Amino acid sequence: MTRGAVVAETPVTVVGIGADGWNGLSGAAREAVCAAQVVLGAPRQLALLPAQVGAERVAWPSPMVPALPALFESLRDRRVCALASGDPMFFGLGATLARVLGPQRLRVLPVPSSAALACARLGWAADDVETVSVVGRPLAAVRRVLAPGRRVLVLSAGADSPKQLAALLAGDGYGPSAMTVLEQLGGPEERRLDGTARDWDHPPGDALNVVAVSCAAEAGARLLGEVPGLPDEAYEHDGQLTKREVRAVTLAQLAPRPGLLLWDVGAGAGSIAIEWMRAHRSCRAVAVESHPERAAAVTRNAAALGVPGLQVVTGRAPAALAGLPDPDTVFIGGGVTRDGVLDACWEALGSGGRLVANAVTLEAEGVLAAGHARFGGSLVRVAVQRAAPVGGFTGWRPAMPVTIWSVEKP
Repeated sequence: MTRGAVVAETPVTVVGIGADGWNGLSGAAREAVCAAQVVLGAPRQLALLPAQVGAERVAWPSPMVPALPALFESLRDRRVCALASGDPMFFGLGATLARVLGPQRLRVLPVPSSAALACARLGWAADDVETVSVVGRPLAAVRRVLAPGRRVLVLSAGADSPKQLAALLAGDGYGPSAMTVLEQLGGPEERRLDGTARDWDHPPGDALNVVAVSCAAEAGARLLGEVPGLPDEAYEHDGQLTKREVRAVTLAQLAPRPGLLLWDVGAGAGSIAIEWMRAHRSCRAVAVESHPERAAAVTRNAAALGVPGLQVVTGRAPAALAGLPDPDTVFIGGGVTRDGVLDACWEALGSGGRLVANAVTLEAEGVLAAGHARFGGSLVRVAVQRAAPVGGFTGWRPAMPVTIWSVEKP
């Protein structure tokens, strides 16, 4: 059973329900609803049930997630049916209940998701579409998937989401992008609105909507790649920034993989944590930065580059590391010479965890060399030179070399 799951005696049936309501449910789903003693759902969903459903109808508490363990504990001996929008396991309630109750307690009966219906209406291949939910999430997360020619579905948080999305796209140089708002998909009140981001003038409509975006960039828009090593100009910084070429090598050593958690200690502008999270939507990171102004800039950089979920901790390591979730990987970009930082980071890692640290000073290099002697791993020195004017000619100006230590914990 999932750690922290509620011990329960009766299963919970999760029924996906669309805007077409009762008529859109399969026979098995209707039987599950009618057999329930308690039906949980949003008021809008509960109102879709016919009078023949005699179960007690209970609206979800608010805030919902913290109240779920106690709610289901109180219902543990009753037959419970939970209503969810569309496919409960696609950005939906089913995934939340699986975490809270344990997946073995659930029986899930889905209907087509809003994304599937949107692709059907638009003739889009579902496997060629990026889907981003902004329900309970910052709209800035959309930025991570923007690219010319890309098709994006945005699961809206409400009636104002299309207008807010249009403003974000226009502000980021994607004003020519075609937008289609699909309201009440699959229901009798289904409606479609079309336009472009920069000219979007439709008033807010139905709260139940999905926005389809065909990304198109205007001349001069900032277009970012998906591999590590974004341009230095993409970041707001005061000089404390792992430069582009070194950043790319460092991220290669860190080796981001889906679902892993990174500590970025001495984060500076936050570039390592941000590009770690951009590697995959499930990558997570905590950026630890002692200077409040830099920590604030990390937050702004994360939003501007599409990973607003980056956790920023303002504080000085090693004290600031106490209480953080255990990392899978640690990067030390600053403060490695401070007593206790390296040891605290090493101790926090589990077996197979990876630690990468960068140094530009002799003192920091000494700490890395000592760490290499204790724990092994590899040491690499990266030297970068950039062409620059020399009088009326062009010559090479070297940047400070950076030593990178990378080691995996046995």
